[in-house]
Amino acid sequence: MIKKIDMNSTEFQTQFELTKQFTDKVLDRFGFVYNPENDVNESVQQGLTRNKMIYEKRFCPCFMVVGQTKQEQKEADNRLCPCKPALEVEIPRDGKCHCGIFCTPEFAKNEALKNEVSEVTHTHSRGLTKQECEVLLQKEQIDADELESLLEARLLKYIDFNLVDTREWMEWVGQRIKGCDYLVPTTSFYQSIEQLQNQKEKPVVVYCLSGSRSAYCQKVMYDLGFKCVSNLDYGIMTYKGATISGEDE
Repeated sequence: MIKKIDMNSTEFQTQFELTKQFTDKVLDRFGFVYNPENDVNESVQQGLTRNKMIYEKRFCPCFMVVGQTKQEQKEADNRLCPCKPALEVEIPRDGKCHCGIFCTPEFAKNEALKNEVSEVTHTHSRGLTKQECEVLLQKEQIDADELESLLEARLLKYIDFNLVDTREWMEWVGQRIKGCDYLVPTTSFYQSIEQLQNQKEKPVVVYCLSGSRSAYCQKVMYDLGFKCVSNLDYGIMTYKGATISGEDE
């Protein structure tokens, strides 16, 4: 039978405050910090509170609790926060636990920077810094706003990268993103990619019409030894920045 918990009740709010004190102590004990996304922390704290009220233990809310009795739950080795897999594997390996609430300072700092980059690129409140550009070029997928911001930063010489069109020559002539450096058609990819043979250390952004062909080329480029390749998600059809046409730049 499902036990219904009223999150507005005095009992829940009291337990919720106790849970927040509990997670604060976990941070102090292990030298962790909270996730920069406050919604993540609150959601996990609410889940821990519900489990505390239902099972009398703060089982990890991201996993099901196995067993009807306390003995069965103990034998099932349910994750009890802060759980052993998080402390011994997930946080050392990933920088955060599976639920995301407990993070290393380094991971949290990097995530906060990513959030700032996302805010800047999508609101166009200012230009990107060199560090923000470097973070953005580490992403496997970037969107049209992010590419536009990167191209603006490249003009200011904050960052350098190659922009590669993986469509066919006819499409490239018809319309391409202004600032495109190379045409590497998917149908003749292995011959055309030789243009970048000596630039494998330089970051690359690839695009096509919808993002599918370029995603395929992205994978091949990694196989060929390119170090950093980002794909324009959904391709040129989502790009609102400057474009050009014709055979000449």
